Order: sequence, then structure tokens, then C-alpha cells
Amino acid sequence: MENVNRLICGFISDKWIKNAKSKRAFALDHNIDEKTVRRIVGDKKYSMRIDTLQKICESRDIKLSDFFIEVEKWGKSNKG
Repeated sequence: MENVNRLICGFISDKWIKNAKSKRAFALDHNIDEKTVRRIVGDKKYSMRIDTLQKICESRDIKLSDFFIEVEKWGKSNKG
């Protein structure tokens, strides 16, 4: 089973950060530090705090429960 932290970070990186104007812009738009964005994208051992995830979801107007449903779907479609 894939590490859930990598799955969450992979989803955020692939679906949201990749489409942002820049990592800095994503950080500003989602009320998080730019260093956190760089960790989400590049640090394979990064374990995101739930409050960071909540800030990102609130900024995107998505409930945490819906976020996890989307992550699960994305993870299944990106296997193999």
C-alpha cells in the first residue's frame, strides 16, 4: 500500500500546484508558507499537518471528506 502522505502530497502537487502560476502564488492563495509548498512537491518524506491540509481545502472551498474521496479516486487512477 502506498504511503498515504505521499498520496495526499502527490494529489495536491499534480492537481493543484502544477496548475498554479508559481509555488509562491499557490502558497499565498492557500495561506501556507512557500517552504511548505516546496516540501509537498519535492520531499518524499514530508508528512503534512492536518491544519495545513485544512487551510488548503478551505481556500479551495472543499470539505476534507470530499478531498479524501478525490485523493482516493486519483490514487486508483494513477496506479501502475
